[in-house]
Amino acid sequence: MANRNSAGFGFIPAATLGNTPATQGLSKYWIDAASTVDLYHGGAVEITSGYVTSAELTPATRPVIGVLNGIFYNATSTKKPTWANWYEQPITPANSEDIQAFVNDYPFQEYVVATDAAVTRAGFMETYECFTNTGGTDATGVSSTTLNIGGTDASTYQWRLIREAEDPENEDITAAYCSVIVVQSTNQIVTQTT
Repeated sequence: MANRNSAGFGFIPAATLGNTPATQGLSKYWIDAASTVDLYHGGAVEITSGYVTSAELTPATRPVIGVLNGIFYNATSTKKPTWANWYEQPITPANSEDIQAFVNDYPFQEYVVATDAAVTRAGFMETYECFTNTGGTDATGVSSTTLNIGGTDASTYQWRLIREAEDPENEDITAAYCSVIVVQSTNQIVTQTT
């Protein structure tokens, strides 16, 4: 049976490891003013030179700090505080200050994500990369990221596939776009030593 999903939808927070409730807390980071990389709601992000940028680029070992939830800045034209679901580049705020990025950065947060291909049972507990440069939709600002089933490694990639999501319309692991539960790989930001 085919899954109802026909595209990726980024990372949607679910529970946390151990099935404890997720607080959905967000931490404030910064996006460099006039950055030329779109950052979509539900997209994986990393820190580069002190600023948030996409972690959905090669190599697949980029250290994910979390998932973007939205941004805040002072609009140039109105000088008013502005909230946006995503960062549509380039944004240069009033006075050229940097843009606040709100990121769900709890390292034990579980996420629901769609796969780009069928999954085998042997692939559970492997690590996977985000599907490189999938972007998102400019209409809603929502990421179209999927889990790249072809990009796998026993331990060093960004996301560890834990189990199927409880999503009856998208639970067929023998077809693309099934909903699965992932968590940041243990080699990511918390345990990174370099």
